Amino acid sequence: MAKEELLPFEGLVIEVLPDARFRVELDSGHTVIAYTAGKMKKNRIKTLAGDRVTVEMSPYDLDKGRLVFRHKDERSMAATGRPPARGQFKRR
Repeated sequence: MAKEELLPFEGLVIEVLPDARFRVELDSGHTVIAYTAGKMKKNRIKTLAGDRVTVEMSPYDLDKGRLVFRHKDERSMAATGRPPARGQFKRR
């Protein structure tokens, strides 16, 4: 039996829940509970309320999903046109 295709959706994190779970409002207005995918956990990608994310969902259960990508923050790049500087608070 072949693996079922996952459905990608984009949305906005509206609430951070315990155990690395998030309440995400999809662009369609539907609210789902999503957990952090393996690559995001492995690379320690932090997700906060207000972040734009991509959620993969199974066609069988459209109430739960998996966060697979956190989009870059446009607000921090808007002022300078480039991402924020890294290492600006180094010890001397």
